[in-house]
Amino acid sequence: MLFGMQNSTGEGAKSSRKVVFHRVAENLYRLESSGGYYALLKRSDKQFRRSLKTKDRKLADRRLAEMRDQVSNLKITADANLGFKDIAARWIATTSHALKANTVKRRETCIANVAPFFAGIAIRNIQAHHCERWLTERGVKKAPQTMAHELNVMRNVLDYAVQLGLMMTNPAKDIKRRRVVNAPVVIPTRDQFKNLVAAIRESDGRPGSQLKAKDGADLVELLAYSGCRIHEAVSIRWAEVNFNKRTVRVTGGDQGTKNHEERTIPMTEALYVLLMRLHDERKPKPEDFVSLIDSAKKCLQTACRRLEYPQFTHHDFRHFFATTCIEAGVDIPTVSRWLGHKDGGSLAMKVYGHLRLDHSFDAVLKVIF
Repeated sequence: MLFGMQNSTGEGAKSSRKVVFHRVAENLYRLESSGGYYALLKRSDKQFRRSLKTKDRKLADRRLAEMRDQVSNLKITADANLGFKDIAARWIATTSHALKANTVKRRETCIANVAPFFAGIAIRNIQAHHCERWLTERGVKKAPQTMAHELNVMRNVLDYAVQLGLMMTNPAKDIKRRRVVNAPVVIPTRDQFKNLVAAIRESDGRPGSQLKAKDGADLVELLAYSGCRIHEAVSIRWAEVNFNKRTVRVTGGDQGTKNHEERTIPMTEALYVLLMRLHDERKPKPEDFVSLIDSAKKCLQTACRRLEYPQFTHHDFRHFFATTCIEAGVDIPTVSRWLGHKDGGSLAMKVYGHLRLDHSFDAVLKVIF
C-alpha cells in the first residue's frame, strides 16, 4: 500500500521519480527503493513520521515499539510551543533547591550561552542540527571544559522536556563531548612555599601592612597544612578544633563542603603548631573563625610577583598538601579521604600519582629485583 509519495526533480529534469512506501504492518512501512523501514503514527490529529534507520525487520519492530512509547508519552499542550529558554528556566526552578549557589549560577550562565542557538524555535521542533549548530559555531571559540558544561546543561534541559512530554526524544543525546585535556598541575616546592609565607609576612612599609599580611600568611599556612578548599578553610571555627584528639572538623560552614558531607581530618604536626600559636595569640571564643580573612589572593599575588614565582592560587596549596603527604609515604586512598574525595582515591591517583620527578627517582632506587 502506498502511504506517501515524494517528487524528486533535478534542475532541468523532464520527469519526476516517485518514492513509494509499502505498508507491512500497523504503523510500519517499507521504502520500495531502499528497503528501509519507516514508522507512521497519529495522535490527536498530529502525524509522526520517522525513519527507523534499519532494513532489518526485527530491529524495525523494536524501534517502532520504542517510538509508540515515545508518542504515547507526548502531551499535546500549549507548553510544547515554549522555547528552550522558558523550559530551561523551569528546569532551574525545579532543581536549584538541591544545589549550591555557585552551581546554580554556572548553570544559568550555560543556559544564557546556549539559548540563542534555539531562539524562535518551539521546544517540540528542536532537532539535532540545531544542537550541532551550537557545537560548530561555539566550539571553535571556547575551551573543551566550557563546552562540556554547556552540553551537559543542554542535555539536561532537553531531557526535562522529554520527561514533561513536550518532545519525543532528546536531539542532543548523540553529540560527542570534546576531549578535555587537563593542564599540568603546578605545585609549589617546599622552598617556594617557605619563601612565599616569609615574603607575605614582610611589611611593605605602609602603616599596619605587616599586621594585615600576617593574616594572609596564616591563611596560606592553614591551606597548606590542612588540604582544605578555600571556602572550607575560612569556615572553620575554633569549636571545630579539638586539640586533645588533634583533629579538625571540616563542615564548609553555611555553604557546606563540595560533596555536602562533613569530615574530620587529623592534624599534621605543622597544622597543630599553627593552630596552637593562633589560639595562644588570640584567646578566641569557640564561635570565632580560625581565619580572620576570607581570601589571601592579593597578598599571595604580590609575593609571587616579588619572588618571580608562578601565580599560585589558594587551590595550589591543597595540591601542595596532597603531594607532600604522598611523598611522605601516606597512601593515596587515605590522602583522598583527608581531601574529602568520595571516589576511593581515583581522582587523587589521576592528579597526584606522578608525584614530583625527584621523588620518583628516589623511589626507584628502592626497587630491587
